[in-house]
Amino acid sequence: MSDITAAQPIRDLHLDRTTVRLFGTAHVSKTSAEAVAREIADGAYDCVAVELCGGRHRAIADPTALARLDLFQVIRDGQAPMITATLALGAFQARIAEQLGTEPGAEMRAAIDGAAARGIELALVDRDVGITLKRIYRNVPWWKRAYLFTGLLASVLAPEELDADGVERLKQDDLLEATFAQFANRAPAIYEPLVAERDRFMAARIEQLVAAGHQRILVVIGAAHLLGMAAILTARDRSPAQTLTTLSAIPAPSRWTQALPWLFALFIVVGIGIGFVRNPALGWALVRDWIVYTGGLSALGTLVAGGHPLTVVSAIAGAPLTTLHPAIGIGFVTALVEAWIRRPTVGDLTHLRADTAHWRGWWRNRVARTLLVFVLSSVGAATGAYVMGFRIGHRLLQ
Repeated sequence: MSDITAAQPIRDLHLDRTTVRLFGTAHVSKTSAEAVAREIADGAYDCVAVELCGGRHRAIADPTALARLDLFQVIRDGQAPMITATLALGAFQARIAEQLGTEPGAEMRAAIDGAAARGIELALVDRDVGITLKRIYRNVPWWKRAYLFTGLLASVLAPEELDADGVERLKQDDLLEATFAQFANRAPAIYEPLVAERDRFMAARIEQLVAAGHQRILVVIGAAHLLGMAAILTARDRSPAQTLTTLSAIPAPSRWTQALPWLFALFIVVGIGIGFVRNPALGWALVRDWIVYTGGLSALGTLVAGGHPLTVVSAIAGAPLTTLHPAIGIGFVTALVEAWIRRPTVGDLTHLRADTAHWRGWWRNRVARTLLVFVLSSVGAATGAYVMGFRIGHRLLQ
């Protein structure tokens, strides 16, 4: 074993007739990338498993994939929040990698290229990042979800410089964990789908590879997963297919969570109606305040996102209505207006990933700016609605 390989966290396991080497890496470490390349070159492996899902693999193998993104379709299908979160995660990794003079996911690219060069089977063993984010979202109480999402954006958009030693300490984290560290450290609801479930998911995928008859498997994973996966694989999961099915399902929202937005809208309408019954002046005052708070804060969010003046007008006009209909979010309206007025160019799509690696790029790139408009106009309208809910209750109790 070379010195560079010996420096990496490694665990060797013997499962049935298969030797499995868990190879821990730092996702933005040049040293880890070199170690992975050396390990594949020196080892007699018949399978290389990587901590990637299909989407993340495509992002590495085909950097131009985002250039084919249909922004209007993304907005119509309700995928804007997920695309925004995925870009934010990628930006976190890219920014640190740039500081070190390496490339995002260099160790995974080394594994992909090494396997291809030697004709070794490549296995993608991580759970789809979209499913992981959705399971985190569903596992968090509804009143903390906006805080979680805005915290994710803040952690990415806030400038932060890390030295090489600081990034090497990411061997104790993976990309998702590092991004959500401020939440995961004190929130078991986040830790479970973020770390523990992915350990079980990837271990189940390894069990399937063992059952397929592979003799020597190299598993390239973030070092944070090494101990958890080693323990799970040692205990042996005899029903890996069932484990994968269970961990790939999106938990259905509770009936209470589904009903809450409609109950809130009903409370607002009834509250304003009671205001009119008591005193028409009070009713009109509540209507005025509802428009000012929901439309004004949504417009403010749109302005912060750099939206076009007509997009700001659409936020003012649309937020007071869409906040009373949970099935229609103001973000869909403002994003479609922004995308229609400032149609993304081929260059915007081509440079989307590179632009979003820097916080200024989110405002410079038309695609990223449209996604920001979607998110911030929605956050503004929701904030205005909840503030007005308290105000209406307070006015009616006077």
